[in-house]
Amino acid sequence: MWAYESVFYQIYPLGFCGAPFENDGVQESRILKVIDWIPHISKLGANAIYFSPVFDSDTHGYNTRDYRKIDCRLGTNDDFKKVVEELHKAGIKVVLDGVFNHVGRGFWAFQDVLQNRENSQYKDWFHIDFGGNSNYNDGLWYEGWEGHFDLVKLNLRNPAVVDHILECVTQWVREFDIDGLRLDVAYCLDFDFLKRLRQHANWVKEDFVLIGELLHGDYARWVNDEMLHSCTNYECYKGLYSSFNSMNMFEICHSLKNQFGSEGWCRYRGKHLLSFVDNHDVSRVASILTNDKHLPLIYGLLFGMPGIPCVYYGSEWGTKADKKDGDPALRVSFEKPEWNELTDLIAKLAHIRTQYKCLSYGSINVPVLTNRQCIIEREFEGERILVAINADDQPYTAHFDARCGQAEELLTGTVHDFGGGSELKPYSVEVWKMER
Repeated sequence: MWAYESVFYQIYPLGFCGAPFENDGVQESRILKVIDWIPHISKLGANAIYFSPVFDSDTHGYNTRDYRKIDCRLGTNDDFKKVVEELHKAGIKVVLDGVFNHVGRGFWAFQDVLQNRENSQYKDWFHIDFGGNSNYNDGLWYEGWEGHFDLVKLNLRNPAVVDHILECVTQWVREFDIDGLRLDVAYCLDFDFLKRLRQHANWVKEDFVLIGELLHGDYARWVNDEMLHSCTNYECYKGLYSSFNSMNMFEICHSLKNQFGSEGWCRYRGKHLLSFVDNHDVSRVASILTNDKHLPLIYGLLFGMPGIPCVYYGSEWGTKADKKDGDPALRVSFEKPEWNELTDLIAKLAHIRTQYKCLSYGSINVPVLTNRQCIIEREFEGERILVAINADDQPYTAHFDARCGQAEELLTGTVHDFGGGSELKPYSVEVWKMER
């Protein structure tokens, strides 16, 4: 599966393109802006892009009006087809947000229900009680996602609903040639629907990837041969920044060993979860870390740990934004991409990641672990890479059995000698390719 060896770049299109929050009905080809960013994305080392919602919606994209039509605030279907073509020419795969648990109140079938009530042929597409009422005072009650009545829950036990969704997925492949889906709130989706979707994915395009948004629970219930290929690794998301803020590298390293270690009870060994330090739903990592000098180091861990690394647009140069200021603050438009020392480091890490299979498929071991330092070892088919982190403001000398005398430090192209111990500079990340 191509996704397992990829570095993802996430874009929230409505924000990225500076579209108005409310759907104003005015068509403007804003999505073409992505084409201008392709050189930056390629230089960064990303070879896959995950687009948050692009289809016609009421406001933020997750309240869909029509799965078959690109949101007019972004442009036309032809505009988006051109974007995908240009991304593919640059060797970049494309994954779209599949929002299948719920739709917006403007969704065409729900509008028919509001108009025709019990006589609507679509009344069983939703969970509706015509004897109740909602806070919109429609004279009927319906189930909304987590109590949000602007997000109308679909009835995924209705074959007609499933057939419509699968027909739309087929259209997205045929019309835009997309390479996969990220499934919004996958933890809410019916398991039978997910199994049907996986069968359809296997049929509609070779290596069509399904990545689910999961928060808690046993990810293996969803990520398996019958349903999803991957899911969001929120379990390690907090551990990444918390380990730096509390100066306790044991937190993230124990999580990684529990998830992917060699012990028989490790839950996700052999699975490839989507790993990230921030995204469109959480504060930018540069606003979470209490020490700015830890920002490069957290990306060193992100690219060194098992999983599929994903970088959120703008965070690669250290943009700050706090969730408490609302979602729009996290989903802003930048006039053009920036490049600084952090961006340069991430680009180097991304190129290393896609060059060495041990970082995608390798086992994980932690030969050195203190509160402020850790060394992560990844090994696969004789290929071995170590990622060394020193989160302290003082140098640290690590003494451990490296099983070889020297290594190439891949970020600088220099030789690292293990004789007499390995000195790690303050606030440093190093990537050692070990001699065989």
